[in-house]
Amino acid sequence: MGDGLQEGARRAPFDAVAIVGLGLIGASLAAALAKAWPGMRIFGVDVDGRACVVAEEHGWVDEACRPDDGAFAAFLRDEADLVVLAVPVAAVDGYMRMLADAGYAGVLTDTVSTKAHMIESALAILPDASIYVPGHPMAGSEKTGVDAARSDLYEGANWILCPDETTDPDAFQKLHELICGMDARVVSLPREDHDRAVAIVSHVPHMVASALMQLALAHVDESRSLMRLAAGGFKDTTRVAAGSPELWCGIAFDNAHALADGLDETAGILTELREALTSGDRVRFTRMLASAADARRELPAAWVPGSDRLVEVRIPMVNRTGVVAEVTTIASSVGCNIQSIEIDHVSEGNAVLSLVLTDEGDIGQLSYKLVSAGYSVSFSPLSLKEHSHVE
Repeated sequence: MGDGLQEGARRAPFDAVAIVGLGLIGASLAAALAKAWPGMRIFGVDVDGRACVVAEEHGWVDEACRPDDGAFAAFLRDEADLVVLAVPVAAVDGYMRMLADAGYAGVLTDTVSTKAHMIESALAILPDASIYVPGHPMAGSEKTGVDAARSDLYEGANWILCPDETTDPDAFQKLHELICGMDARVVSLPREDHDRAVAIVSHVPHMVASALMQLALAHVDESRSLMRLAAGGFKDTTRVAAGSPELWCGIAFDNAHALADGLDETAGILTELREALTSGDRVRFTRMLASAADARRELPAAWVPGSDRLVEVRIPMVNRTGVVAEVTTIASSVGCNIQSIEIDHVSEGNAVLSLVLTDEGDIGQLSYKLVSAGYSVSFSPLSLKEHSHVE
């Protein structure tokens, strides 16, 4: 991996990446990066020596060691231009202190599923908190550990990035390219919205799946055939309940307020269904089921963006900070997928932000919102041949 670019390989957006935490998420990231960017040097770090050995044996990393090994500090000091923290929240502060002590000045991101503590720690510990761009891949498995890692875990997955007005546009561009290079898609969210959003689409569903399993378990003694009947939809709905209890307890308490609010809303919906049922209100009951069914059918079966109808959006970035954060968040809010980002530095302080969009989302709403936000925008169709980044 680290011996230079292979013939015909793309130039990696980062030269040397340290992945801290070689569990399912971190090791899968190492495997995906090694597959997508052959010229990249990847350094793995984990408190479990066996995880380091397994990652090296699979060729996912060029080198791996425990965090107290001097090789890690040397890599941070001399080589790394990207660090990814793929560790539990409880371990984050210690690693941020290591970065600060090593004088690390490259880009920092993470895969942690909650952001409140991450942002607080970056502001309190790092000499320059602007190097931190919060990240969160919406992918995983009920299995855990390095042995469950696989190189295709992120293909087709949404990967949240939370830039703000302090984020270096070039750093965001490189992260975007890195993630899209693994066949994932980037979704930009405001930092303050992240934890509530993931509570609704990830954390609450896990608790509901666990509750359904507890419901079934409570009735096993009444009918030993119950678990044999638990197939199809029940198994699909409760699959995530097999995840690590320790891991999910940590996630739940890290996001306690947003999760509690989401559970309260869920309880309210279930209560409304129960009331319609017990009162014999078939119209109300059917209406609730129908609205859920309609919304579920609108979810795409897979991310398959069209590559034959691309649109280029060009936006001047003159004397304005936070452009990348605002523009990419607006694009995500109207369902537009950004295939690639380029920043043309016209002069010192002046640049043009160029976004290439696939055929998803509402281009009309995007244009309206960008103009309403005060941007000068131009749109133009772009053929596949004109866009060399699309493969």
